[in-house]
Amino acid sequence: MSAQPTPKGAWRIAFLLFLFMLLNFADKIVVGLAGVPIMTDLKLEPEQFGLLGSSFFFLFSISAVAVGFLTNRIATRWVLLTLALIWALAQFPMMSNVDFTTLLICRVILGAGEGPAGAIAAHAIYKWFPDEKRTLPTAVLSQGSALGIILAVPALNWLIVHYNWHYAFGALGVAGLIWTVAWLVFGKEGPFVPTAIAVAEEQRIPYFRLLTSRTFVGCCAASFGAYWALSLGFTWFTPFIVKGLGFSQEQAGLISILPWIFGSVVVLMTGWISQVLTVRGSPTRAARGVLGAVPLIVGGIILAFVPHVDGAGLQIALLVAGSGLSGSIYVVCAPMISEFTPVSQRSAVISIYGAIYTLAGILAPWVMGNVIQTASGMLDGYMTGFTINAVILVVSGVMGLLLLWPNTERERLMAAARPPKFA
Repeated sequence: MSAQPTPKGAWRIAFLLFLFMLLNFADKIVVGLAGVPIMTDLKLEPEQFGLLGSSFFFLFSISAVAVGFLTNRIATRWVLLTLALIWALAQFPMMSNVDFTTLLICRVILGAGEGPAGAIAAHAIYKWFPDEKRTLPTAVLSQGSALGIILAVPALNWLIVHYNWHYAFGALGVAGLIWTVAWLVFGKEGPFVPTAIAVAEEQRIPYFRLLTSRTFVGCCAASFGAYWALSLGFTWFTPFIVKGLGFSQEQAGLISILPWIFGSVVVLMTGWISQVLTVRGSPTRAARGVLGAVPLIVGGIILAFVPHVDGAGLQIALLVAGSGLSGSIYVVCAPMISEFTPVSQRSAVISIYGAIYTLAGILAPWVMGNVIQTASGMLDGYMTGFTINAVILVVSGVMGLLLLWPNTERERLMAAARPPKFA
């Protein structure tokens, strides 16, 4: 069976959504990047700064689920436009001399706007690509996150060093408004949208069965571990470089992009290898499940060595490699879920998946802040936090390896939904 052709204009939409995710992750990283100046200006303890990092995720999951169900009925074009506008407007209050409470509230609002972003962007792009060609555009979306960090960190750090951290937030607000205008002009719905008749004829699967299927559970578990590492990177990587290892803010801005450069290579390679294997007929158990889960285990093992080596360079290299490998799971999970989820339910299910695994974003920064505050020394606290991260990555990778069987999931779910036949 030959692969369906990619519609004209699909990659233009993919590029716009790539920029959407670029802004999404630049918004996430700015607090961590400006962590030391913010802590200094607002006189914050590590526990408070950890709470600030976690606050972004307070409404993140709730918003993701609510908007996910809403997007089953509303065109993704308008949902994405609204989300981007919320991001932009939430940045501008930080340009003034805010206190801790105001900063906290703005981050909660921003998180509510960004919670649905990844799932809705994936749902939107799947309207432009057939199933066998979805891992590469999914990787492109993930590249938006990596490139968002790679491009934003030097630019935002320059503003922080030469002006102050307030300007970094304002720059992100302006960039968000520019994307909103571009999407209003060029954003469209894709052709792979079922007709009303097709939706009516499509056999729906109870949400309980979808959300308790082993592949869905495996995706949530594996991605939870990966997001634990990611959210630590958002909040604590730059402060670790400055306060833990003694680098300057300017040097830390350059070092902080290294995990994202390595991670972008991992993501692109995962997407390309997965798509090649899938098009050639390999079961998606191998082409997506195993390919996404094994790097988590390897990454966790690498991170476990960080407290046991000497030298800032080697510690940074292990952190870069260990955390960067975890990005592979994001490339494959949304396509795996879309394999067995009816199209009319896909937005909600992918959004619920995102809402569950991003709960790690609430826990990880707060746990690290508390560990640092209660440790005998700051560096000891960081090392304990990285060890916890290593254990979580290995456990989540093993769970993914055991549970991710997307190629048989839909048949099993549909068989369970059909009434038994009697001879």
